Amino acid sequence: MIDARRRRRLPRRQRFSGQSFNRMLPNLMTLLGLCIGLSAIRLGMQDRYGAAVIAIAVSMVIDGLDGRLARMLKATSRFGAELDSLSDFLCFGVAPALIIYMWSLDALGAIGFLPPLMYAAAMALRLARFNAALDSAPKAAFAYNFFTGVPAPAGAALALFPLFVGLEADELGMNWLHELAAFPLFTGVALVVVAGLSVSTLPVWSFKNFKIPTAGMLPMLLGVVVLAALIFADPYLAGALFGLAYMVMLPFSLRSYRKLARQAEERRAAAEDVPEAEPETP
Repeated sequence: MIDARRRRRLPRRQRFSGQSFNRMLPNLMTLLGLCIGLSAIRLGMQDRYGAAVIAIAVSMVIDGLDGRLARMLKATSRFGAELDSLSDFLCFGVAPALIIYMWSLDALGAIGFLPPLMYAAAMALRLARFNAALDSAPKAAFAYNFFTGVPAPAGAALALFPLFVGLEADELGMNWLHELAAFPLFTGVALVVVAGLSVSTLPVWSFKNFKIPTAGMLPMLLGVVVLAALIFADPYLAGALFGLAYMVMLPFSLRSYRKLARQAEERRAAAEDVPEAEPETP
């Protein structure tokens, strides 16, 4: 009886309030990606451009994982969304612009800084528009499969396309190709074009709800294996090929969006044309 009373008098274990580690993990990954993107700028200042583009590529992988991890752990929040946008602006807006400037446009001085400035400003506007759209009216169901404008990670890959080509040319000993890729007019135009694509209203496949036919599962898995092998064997060539493939994809994405929009409009018009059933007379 005495032992039972003593057990009842024992103090209760203190419980700590705050967020669990599982809910903090997506934000920690976002911060890790931000630090890696900032390190890419430092690597570019040291003329280590190969390591710089690989650092940005790692930031892209982290950016693709943190949001999905947050949804899996049910840890999505407005704070996380804002932090992710700030990280995207640094990693995919500021870092690529400065790296291209240091690699190719520095010799032009203030004039050479205009394309990186336009690119970074366009990326900031694109991310601000994306955040503002979170509170806007819901879109049509098919529209959720598309981005409005080229997303930030893909924009960074396209902006770095000349650098990928130049680094691959160095590996192959093709000096003429390196000089062509590093030509200031080429890199400057590339940054301006990507800036325009980022802030445009061009519908771009998001691949979030992309469904693979059963017959295409095996070829897709084999393609992923080949892609992974290419990335490890020659990351600069893989980056250049990705940029080319993405640019080729844009017209098909626009055609797909217009087709789905036309089908949705036809279904809406057909639903409006259906006459209401008249009440039966007794």
